[in-house]
Amino acid sequence: MTAFNSSSPAAEGIGTPDTKCATRVALLGSGELGKEVTIALARLGVEVTAIDRYAGAPAQQVAHHALTVDMSDPAALTAAIESTGARIVVPEIEALATDALVALEQAEAVRVVPTARAARLTMDREGIRRLAAEELGLPTSPYAFASSALELAAEAERIGYPCIVKPVMSSSGHGQCLVHGPNDVTTAWRLATTRGRVDRGRVIVEGFIEFDSEITLLTVRSRDPRSGRTVTSFCEPIGHRQVDGDYVESWQPHPLPPGARERAQQVAAAVTEALGGWGLFGVELFICGQEVLFSEVSPRPHDTGMVTLASQRLSEFELHARALLGLPVDTTLHSPGASAVIKSPLQSAPGAGVSYTGVAQALAVPGSDLRLFGKPDAHPGRRLGVAVAAAEDIATARRRAQEAAGAVTVTHSGGDVPSAR
Repeated sequence: MTAFNSSSPAAEGIGTPDTKCATRVALLGSGELGKEVTIALARLGVEVTAIDRYAGAPAQQVAHHALTVDMSDPAALTAAIESTGARIVVPEIEALATDALVALEQAEAVRVVPTARAARLTMDREGIRRLAAEELGLPTSPYAFASSALELAAEAERIGYPCIVKPVMSSSGHGQCLVHGPNDVTTAWRLATTRGRVDRGRVIVEGFIEFDSEITLLTVRSRDPRSGRTVTSFCEPIGHRQVDGDYVESWQPHPLPPGARERAQQVAAAVTEALGGWGLFGVELFICGQEVLFSEVSPRPHDTGMVTLASQRLSEFELHARALLGLPVDTTLHSPGASAVIKSPLQSAPGAGVSYTGVAQALAVPGSDLRLFGKPDAHPGRRLGVAVAAAEDIATARRRAQEAAGAVTVTHSGGDVPSAR
């Protein structure tokens, strides 16, 4: 496989969008995280083509160009990337034809952020878990993989109840459930194979961990402007709360025992170095006293990291944009902050769109801000926006973010209903 090319696009000069000298990026997946990455890149003068499986996705609304293709189709994805003229490809989701990205990178046609190998390994939980636990020797929860309900039952019995069953390819808690005993196995298999992002006919079963906290450690691999070498930087730990496997609020900084903090950085550095390249990674970790267990990693901005829009000098999106361009980064925390999500409580009618009221009341909360993602359709539980807030302490920031999110009402064609969080 082609080695990572450490030349900096910024060193070669960033050209004007829509001209022959433009610095072009192809964004694969155009959700709310991709929207913020697009804005960050555009501020640095980069031309962005936002690609997604449906038209009108959030990032497509702010990008220079937009394409709608089946990104699981290798030929269609390759053709779309090549049509953009982009030399940099930035995946924003897992469900991609990663073999196409590997082929393009091997042909030195593009540079995938952080690398095509990272995109391929992290597209499913099996690849990244085997890398972390079996190759790098990082501590994790007990785990096994299963390709049938019968195999799942056997592995769950071996690991012990309760346990957690997840699709190997999914995110935001889709298809995930807690299994209390043998009677839950059939339901767990059905949920994991029908409600994940992509049905791979394979699931992971994990031992249930009694942890003190679950954190995201945003880790940045970037080019040192003085030496030209790749360096690793860490943001302050982010704490978060999940419901049914999906994040509903986060806060930064999350306090850690000194030993756990150092160990968390060691684990994050090990797994991100193994994945390689430049960019921001969201490393999810369980904290059990002084012990740190690896959970998952995303080679891109993380949903819990939206708190950095309020808490850091540079948000996770700005850090990702700078790092992938070979520019200097700064992970300084300027204030304690928090985020709270805004979810849809109902299904929107086809073509009706989604509207919001209470925006003024939300923004009247001291230290608060909103991001309404602009998703064209809604269904129960779909994340439609986020409130972020800064304050002198975490408790106040969390209270402000929740108050701001709660002030927003999601409007469908059938009328108004309070937002669900």
